[in-house]
Amino acid sequence: MEKFGSTDFQTHLLLLSHGIVIVEGLDLREVSAGMYELICLPLKISAGSGDGAPARAVLRTLD
Repeated sequence: MEKFGSTDFQTHLLLLSHGIVIVEGLDLREVSAGMYELICLPLKISAGSGDGAPARAVLRTLD
């Protein structure tokens, strides 16, 4: 976990360099145990790169 206020972002860089997408602020504590598919849809930001952009997260139950 990245330390708050970090200036070198080592954890973020390590994860991203291995193709791991970072989703911050997602609270799944209320979700029951089971098999799910997590879909994160980035919101289109006008004239922006999308880096650090909000996303719509969808959790779909797999049966």
